[in-house]
Amino acid sequence: RRYSVVKYLNPNVAEVGPRTFMQSDQINHFQGNVVRRFEPIDSAVLQSAGMAEMCNLFAESNDLPEGAEIEIHQMRVVAIEKDTQVAPEGIHQDGFDHIAMIAIHRHNIVGGEIMLYDDSRHDPFFKKALADGEAVLLADSKLWHNATPINAVSPEEEGHLDLFVLTARGEKA
Repeated sequence: RRYSVVKYLNPNVAEVGPRTFMQSDQINHFQGNVVRRFEPIDSAVLQSAGMAEMCNLFAESNDLPEGAEIEIHQMRVVAIEKDTQVAPEGIHQDGFDHIAMIAIHRHNIVGGEIMLYDDSRHDPFFKKALADGEAVLLADSKLWHNATPINAVSPEEEGHLDLFVLTARGEKA
């Protein structure tokens, strides 16, 4: 996983600089109150046209103001064992107002379906394995989410799921 924070400056983004990442144990029962340090996302990726487009769509969809901070997680989940967990914390919220999960590439896997919930006690009202390029945006302060485990289709070859997760606070919550 890589992690960076950018400032939304329509239509561009500006890197904020290195940051640690932490969620309270009230939000994240799996790794709450743990300061996590990740390598930053490569500057070439952060300054790419694709990243600008993702951040612009995310900001516009959520009425984020000019100068809003967007936290970006670049993730690769590797299917290294049977039922590799995509979201080890289970049904959860992330402590933000807005989240976008953008599927970049699925390779040699089944599973990894995103599930959305009205609360943490009922069945999901939405369940889908996002195809490359598909995204889901949700109001994290109102909805809960999870994902099904992934498994390699062919065990002789690595299976993985590449995605970006964008988060922000403010406006339209």
